Amino acid sequence: MDARPTSPLLSEGCGREAPSRRLLRRHKLHKSSEFLRCYRRGRKAHGPLATLHYHPNEEGAARLGITASRKVGHAVVRHRTKRRVREIFRCWPGRGALRGIDVVVHLKPAAPAVPFDELKAEIERLFGRIAADGPAVEGERRGEEE
Repeated sequence: MDARPTSPLLSEGCGREAPSRRLLRRHKLHKSSEFLRCYRRGRKAHGPLATLHYHPNEEGAARLGITASRKVGHAVVRHRTKRRVREIFRCWPGRGALRGIDVVVHLKPAAPAVPFDELKAEIERLFGRIAADGPAVEGERRGEEE
């Protein structure tokens, strides 16, 4: 029997079924150039709580970056909302379909006010839209050919 304390997110979310209890460093965006590449060259998926910017990467694994301006709330609110989005991404069963894509989730001011289940449904819907769209081809947004 596991004596470790469990959080509400683990009991309601993916919990023990997940391959890992944390999002590994190689599954996160870190450099500003990686974020800018998604913003400038990538494609977008819009929702009422977030905008997802995505672009193919050379890593072969889906990588996540999260941004939240001060319009979202003070630091505690922004960080809590980012942790929730990270947990949603980590537990999402379709994450394998995003292989080789960098995703930046830009949170909108309405995101912290909604319950976790509502945020989860919206973010998963946007992830599903990206997965169905397939990898974004560089220059495709402007109708350019490589």
